[in-house]
Amino acid sequence: MLGCEGEAVVRRWLTLVTGLLECLCFAGAVFGWASLVFVLKTEGYFSYLCVNTTGVNGTQFLDCSAQDEQFSLIFTIASFMNNFLLLPNGFLFDRFVCSFFLLSALSVLLFPALSCISVGGIMFLVTNMQIGNLFGSARSTIITLYNGAFDSSSALFLIIKLLFEAGISLRASFLFLAACCIIHLVRTFLLLPRTHIPYPLPEGYTYGINCGQTKTFSPEQTAAIASVQSEDVTEETPFSKESAEKVATFWECFLSKFFLWHLVWLSVMQLRHYLFIGTLNPMLQRLTQGEPSLVSTYTNAFAVTQLCGVLCAPWNGLIMDRHKGKPRKEADLRASVLSLTLTALQCVLFSICASTPFLPLQYLTFILQVLNRSFLYGGNAAFISIAFPPCHFGKLYGMLMALSAVVALLQYPCFTLVKGVLGGDPLYVNIALTLLSLLAFIHPVCVYLHCCGLAAQRGKPKDTLPSPSS
Repeated sequence: MLGCEGEAVVRRWLTLVTGLLECLCFAGAVFGWASLVFVLKTEGYFSYLCVNTTGVNGTQFLDCSAQDEQFSLIFTIASFMNNFLLLPNGFLFDRFVCSFFLLSALSVLLFPALSCISVGGIMFLVTNMQIGNLFGSARSTIITLYNGAFDSSSALFLIIKLLFEAGISLRASFLFLAACCIIHLVRTFLLLPRTHIPYPLPEGYTYGINCGQTKTFSPEQTAAIASVQSEDVTEETPFSKESAEKVATFWECFLSKFFLWHLVWLSVMQLRHYLFIGTLNPMLQRLTQGEPSLVSTYTNAFAVTQLCGVLCAPWNGLIMDRHKGKPRKEADLRASVLSLTLTALQCVLFSICASTPFLPLQYLTFILQVLNRSFLYGGNAAFISIAFPPCHFGKLYGMLMALSAVVALLQYPCFTLVKGVLGGDPLYVNIALTLLSLLAFIHPVCVYLHCCGLAAQRGKPKDTLPSPSS
């Protein structure tokens, strides 16, 4: 039989694997919206908004732009709620959000239904990201792995679409998802601690059901232990002082240049992704001249590529973790420069491909989109954990996602602009978003310059070291 130490190791890996499955199967389902829209249109949701229109050559065609606008609005609200409600992350969200979709036989109920799935899913991710604290030097890799699983879970709606085409109703699919919530509750009580998992992990830390007395720590105890452990750190981090005498306050972190440029970095790329996902179905309708079989094929291809998110994200984590174990914290920041730059470059390439009205090129667009999205969210959480004190991670992450959600609301005006003034042609909006994405390169430049400043000042008194908040 395993001893207590062996049981603890098994429990940690079991927590990691079950959390990964939880995120992979449920957390980011809302971002498979394009697959669900295809089913909802087939079911006739908002079909009353489609009208017969006479074209320029006198031919009659069915204009469903108002229907597309409603679907775009639903996704805009859901994606906003997905991020904004992370701000009050101390609030206990209802884990039975899947069951709300059972009521959505009425079109109007799609608004709260998708929002509930969105909010519940992101809380799965936030809850599970702390598991990275159990794995020390692989912390960033674990965080990015969970974010990759979050991205891949958007394929859930593809499975529902395929089941629908095989004759299984939406109601039956979501009844099954509602029943799965029992598994989430069981895992919560058996494999997760009652409080946050501390970082650095205190010696002898245990949690869950084990052969001995559970040894957990309150937030105050965790902060005290972290303060003692950090006394041996001799290298400056952006928000640490000599001998850990003073930890930067939340507002000092929030108002720092690091946080503000990181917000810009996240917001511009997230807006590009949200607009692409929310308008994918209308874009495919336009590029295929409304051919249902082609739209279905490309929708399936997009959903299948999303499965690769869990494979792409850990590469970013390995980039962030490649200097772990070295005594200098500056090395982690230097490692993040490459990650931040690659993510911004991927977004620009993805945006260029998405802006090109050539149907076969969209396969490459789908690949770049999932690669960039997995780097974006994994790198986002990992950078917050590197650059700021651990005691502020939850607040800063929630504030960052909430503010970026406000920026993401611009996707609906962009969609309205395309459908109205631009006559359905998104070229100019796509060009504008591509140029806007270039702002993301400012953040890695700032981090690089800060690291150069640390290197130049290393031999000087520590109170003269540069701070990103200055």
